[in-house]
This record gives sequence, structure tokens and C-alpha cells, in this order.
Amino acid sequence: MRAVANEPLSRHALAFVLAGGRGSRLLELTDKRAKPAVYFGGKSRIIDFALSNALNSGIRRIAVATQYKAHSLIRHLQMGWNFFRPERNESFDILPASQRVSETMWYLGTADAVYQNIDIIESYGAKYIVLLAGDHVYKMDYELMLKQHVEQKADVTVGCLEMPRSESSAFGIIHVDENDVIQSFLEKPADPPPMPGKPDTSLASMGIYVFDTDFLFDQLRRDAADPNSNRDFGKDIIPYIVRNGRAIAHQFSRSCVRSGNDQPSYWRDVGTVDAYWSANIDLTDTVPDLDLYDQSWPIWTHAEITPPAKFVHDEEGRRGEAVTSLVSGGCIVSGAALRRSLLFTGVHLHSHARVENAVIMPYVDVARHARLSNVVIDRGVRIPEGLVVGEDPELDAKRFRTTGNGVCLITQPMIDRLNA
Repeated sequence: MRAVANEPLSRHALAFVLAGGRGSRLLELTDKRAKPAVYFGGKSRIIDFALSNALNSGIRRIAVATQYKAHSLIRHLQMGWNFFRPERNESFDILPASQRVSETMWYLGTADAVYQNIDIIESYGAKYIVLLAGDHVYKMDYELMLKQHVEQKADVTVGCLEMPRSESSAFGIIHVDENDVIQSFLEKPADPPPMPGKPDTSLASMGIYVFDTDFLFDQLRRDAADPNSNRDFGKDIIPYIVRNGRAIAHQFSRSCVRSGNDQPSYWRDVGTVDAYWSANIDLTDTVPDLDLYDQSWPIWTHAEITPPAKFVHDEEGRRGEAVTSLVSGGCIVSGAALRRSLLFTGVHLHSHARVENAVIMPYVDVARHARLSNVVIDRGVRIPEGLVVGEDPELDAKRFRTTGNGVCLITQPMIDRLNA
């Protein structure tokens, strides 16, 4: 595509989303679905944040590479992201691991997932590739990162954010000079080095990279020919460019999308049950750090056709009510009390149930007189009458998956075992 003066760089970019990860730290929540397909925020999936960022940034060509238990994710993408039109120079492609390079090889790593699709990516004719992880929750304008990439003549631009050093060992850690040139890149070090002058903080990679397309292809082909490579961006591609090219750091604070000037930069890796529960419950705050109501930067998703939420019965002890909670379409709160909780689509709470600090996924049915607190309940679970969770930690640990912070994860097989 021919460039036009002052035209947004995003018009010449392809967003390539890596969405094949299992997310094993989410335990049973990823038994049936990949981490990017896990529900979040009442009606979205985790992957919707990266995809919405791309769309809101002006990128109209998107590809999503899937691998682990991808059916739920692919179905969501087909239903919620099928509005791109080729006649407007738009495209949205789902790229499952399909042994296109070898009949014995699936995607061997993040770099290999892109390498195996080079011929498809070439057909887009994009000048830049914005490489994204599909499993983080944040709002970011990628156009600003693209501009820095071009202005600083980078071989690769790496999105990064400041993070508590104690939480940084699961990320690539970056050291930069005064011009944001990356001097070193350590992938998941056991003892993350601190930032200069900030002994308790590390500069961590977000797993977001911007490349000139031709340069990326050269690096992927070089890496594919190396028998000792892990075929991974964090372990191989980025460290090689840091040593032999020009790698630039892009601070998330520069492009984070906020609803108000005083709001903090919001980014979450909801990769554990505790982190997932906390991030969802935080949305019930009066002014949450993540604003889902900001119409200037909407989170696109598949919106099911549902009736409005309904609250019924108005008797003492049997009153349908919700306080400090998010309640999605199709929910019925029937003579039950809900407090500081998030209900996804189609949840039904029956009379005399009491629910607090709960994240309840779509189409869960909570029977009468159940008392639930500090729980995450998977999709479609049938909570039996009178079940009590969150009041006896020892009993909860015997019946359900409990976390170090006392959150109980409940799935239908766990409920079935109670009656076995």
C-alpha cells in the first residue's frame, strides 16, 4: 500500500496476536479453553482487550494464531470479530497450528508461530507488524508505539512497564540507556535486576513488539536455521537483536489509554486464579482503575442477544438485590442478595441465596439458600441447594480448588463429586 503524508502508521500495520497459550496457572479454568478465551469483565474474553486495542488504534488487518484447546476461542472470534470487510482493505484471519511447515511440527514457540505463517503474512503487504500477546488485560494505543518505532529507527520496539521486582521473574527484564535503547534483555530471570535508582522495581517486557515486516522475516528465517534455538521471541529473537541490532523500549505509560488524567496505568496479567478473581472484583469499585464504560475506547466482543437483567421479590428475607456489583444481561436475581460481585450473562440466583465477593461465569444456576463468598464459578455450574462456600476453609479445601488467598474455584466436576 502506498503511504500518504501524515497518514496514521496503523494503516500500514498488521496486528499478529499470539493466542495459543494454555495458561496452566488458571488451573481448571483452562481445562476446556485457552487462556485468551477465559471470560473477563462480565461479557468479554481476555483476548478482546488486545484485539480492541488494535482496532481502536486504527489497525484493520489482524491475524490470530491459536493452538491449545482453541475451539472456544475460535468460536468466539468467529461470532464477535467477523465484521472486517476485504473491500475496505480489512482482514481478520484465524491461524490454527496446522502443520503447514512439517507434518510432525505444531507451533514450537512464539517465533515459530509467526514463521510458519510467513507466506500468509506476506500476502497482506503490511509494512509493520505489531506482535501481541492475547492474554493480558489493558488499554493501549499502538499508534504511539509505531510512531516511536519509526522516529527512533528501531529494528524492534519492545513494549515495557515498571513492575514490582518481586513479581518480575515471570517476564523478560529490560535495561535501557537514557535514549531508551535496550542494553540487555533477560528472559524470566530468577532474580530480576532492579531499575537504576529503583531497587524494588524492574522494567518488564509486555510481550508486545513492533517490527518492520521485512526485517522480522529475515530474523525468523535466521532463527529457524539455528538448531539450538527455542523458536521464541523472548528467549531468542529479542536478545539477538539487542546484541546485534537496535532495540528500543517503549514505556507503557506513554500510550496507556486512561479515562481520566489522574488514573494509573492499568495492565494486568490475570494468569492465576487469585489475580483473575481480584481483577474482576476490582471492576465493582465505584471508580475502578479499568474503565469499561469509556465509549471513546470500547472493548469490542461478541454480544449475545439477551433480555435485561431482572430482580424480583420484595419480601423481608427474600428480596432480589445487588449492591456494588456488575450484573450482565439475561441474569435473574430472584429473592437473592448479591454484594461486591460480578455476574456474567445468564446467571440465575434463586431465593434466599447469599453471594458476596463472587465472580460467576455465564449460565451458572445458584439454588436456594446457598451461601457463597470469595469464589470463582466456572461456566454452566449448578450450585446445589444450601451449599455453603467461603466460611470453613478446611472444608472448602477438601471439596474445591482453593488458593493461597482463600479464593475457591468451583467447577461442575467438583460439584458432581459432592454427590458421588
